[in-house]
Amino acid sequence: MGGLYGINIGKTEIKQKIEGFGIMKISELFNNNKKALSFEIFPPKGSDPVIAVQDTLEKLKELNPAFISVTYGAGGSEGNDATFKIASLTKNHYGIESVAHLTGINLTKKDVLNILNNLKDFGIENILALRGDADSISPQNEFKNASDLISFIKENGDFNIMGACYPEGHFESPTIIEDIRNLKYKVEAGASQLITQFFFDNNTFYTFRERAAIAGINIPIIAGIMPVVDKEQIENMVALCGVKLTKKFSTILEKYEDKPEALQEAGIAYAVDQIVDLIAHEVDGIHLFTMNNPHITARICKAINNLLIA
Repeated sequence: MGGLYGINIGKTEIKQKIEGFGIMKISELFNNNKKALSFEIFPPKGSDPVIAVQDTLEKLKELNPAFISVTYGAGGSEGNDATFKIASLTKNHYGIESVAHLTGINLTKKDVLNILNNLKDFGIENILALRGDADSISPQNEFKNASDLISFIKENGDFNIMGACYPEGHFESPTIIEDIRNLKYKVEAGASQLITQFFFDNNTFYTFRERAAIAGINIPIIAGIMPVVDKEQIENMVALCGVKLTKKFSTILEKYEDKPEALQEAGIAYAVDQIVDLIAHEVDGIHLFTMNNPHITARICKAINNLLIA
């Protein structure tokens, strides 16, 4: 396939499409009481992740997400380019508002300025600003935390900036209180919405939300939900992120670990149950970590569709 990013679309056409779709900041979604349902995707591995992700985007488009966020690609500058190209593709070819993840730990201020200019050129107005892994092999030390990156973006562009938050506390924070304090710094630096790390115990989220409110954090907090359909996958994710499994979920994993189809059904049911409860408790939005699996995502969306418009 020819053209920019492997599709038949050039810069002139992108400009026209930007003007046609309009540029929307995610903050506009929260000006009414509608619960926003959004998705996360990642750049697939391979020689051309932009081509590889198109089938996923075609199917996710049918589910009418409020926006799609694209994780920061691995593998140096090429992986990072894939993030921004897919965010542009999502916005300008599929007409879905996109959020580009941006990780600062390996970047200089000059790097970030170049990225911001490129995002602006392609009508990307929303950024999820993250620090990145502390054990990065090539830290630049110009953005030592997410707050530094958020502040720099705020000073150097008219972007809607989102931040990450951790209902169980970031694994590097010595206490929950310290973690909430750091979260407040992100908000004061310019974050307008927050997306949580995935969790399996909704009560943990409700406690976190209450603590955030007490600390004066009054921006929308979007709940991140990970549909678990593979035992090895979730064990790796839990080990990496420090998320606790509930007794109920551990029992599900043990019972169905050798029955992949049954585990998939149980994982979908657990995610739907979480979302139903979250919506009943007036969550600001739901962000599904799709793992680039539109089939699982569609199953969940079908189950909760009427709740989101109620």
